[in-house]
Amino acid sequence: MSAADTLDDVEAALVEHADDGIDFDGLVVEPADGGYRWETPDEQVTAGEDALRERADDPYATNWYYWEHVVEGRDTPRRAFLRWLEGADDLSVPERYDELRGGHTRSWGELAITTVLSEGGSRRYEVRHEDDVGDDVDAYTDPLEARHLVKHDDEGRYRPLSTAPSLPHGWAFVDLDGSDLVQTVDYVYPATVSNWHREREGDLDVDHWDEVADRQSGIYEIVEQLDDEALEWATEACCVDSQCLKRREWDASDEEELDVPRGDGEFPCREPCSLFIAAARKFTTLEREESREYTFELTPAEKEQVEDIIDAVADGRTDEIREADVYEGANRYRARFLRAKRMDEHGLSGTPTYPEDHE
Repeated sequence: MSAADTLDDVEAALVEHADDGIDFDGLVVEPADGGYRWETPDEQVTAGEDALRERADDPYATNWYYWEHVVEGRDTPRRAFLRWLEGADDLSVPERYDELRGGHTRSWGELAITTVLSEGGSRRYEVRHEDDVGDDVDAYTDPLEARHLVKHDDEGRYRPLSTAPSLPHGWAFVDLDGSDLVQTVDYVYPATVSNWHREREGDLDVDHWDEVADRQSGIYEIVEQLDDEALEWATEACCVDSQCLKRREWDASDEEELDVPRGDGEFPCREPCSLFIAAARKFTTLEREESREYTFELTPAEKEQVEDIIDAVADGRTDEIREADVYEGANRYRARFLRAKRMDEHGLSGTPTYPEDHE
């Protein structure tokens, strides 16, 4: 649709709705003195129908038309999200239009979403990995393609958690309307827009750990045996920004809060996910084992190296450690040297000390 066609639609809509009154984003139009009162934060005039038609290209008019006649639905997650993307709650219409002409970008997880002003006040949207802003990447227009593009990370490994900070690079969805934009985001980060909106409206239903654990069955039924301390360790392992981009809203129970950072994500996590449940099952079985004391011989440098190796694996940094960097404790050759020195065919050479009642 051309800009002229769009403005014709804005003009017709203005005339059609002026008698009933318009009050939206700083624009007020209502019958007055045989004509219409046109009021914005910048001016107040009385205009006849012809003068009203001539104001169809005013930013306040095109903005009203876009939100009330193109996006539609006042209380929908889609509308709220699209308005959030352009800062509608914080910027006036002229300020927004100045931003949108050059493209206004906001982050959503690892996504960079850009809103651009189009013909007659319409908006077009683009979404890509935030690291790819400004890069020449493969362009797509069908939201369905996103389902396939984000299944694996850059190394080709399957991503079991859609909100893990491992979104692959090299693509962009371009020239989208609002509906396609939200659908694309939903394929990348399922249910995040709807849960974000429910939280803003005060309607987010949170299921805490005790409720989720209680409804598990079969092989997962044992997770309710995970004690409070181990639950905090599990949450620290799985539910922080380095592992998941959601902001955790659930706790041990409605009365018991977990002493673990919730994360800084824009969208909330309303309950422990299936990946957390699977991990919790393993943690529960591990916690059933009885502790023993072991006596090992390690030099101070070797003790630090063991700690470096654990940190590197836990933080996913092993691929970043170069083979030539032998000063790094988790260096592959350093680890192989430690294995050759301290391990035999039975594993780490150490002497366990058993409790007195051990059989």
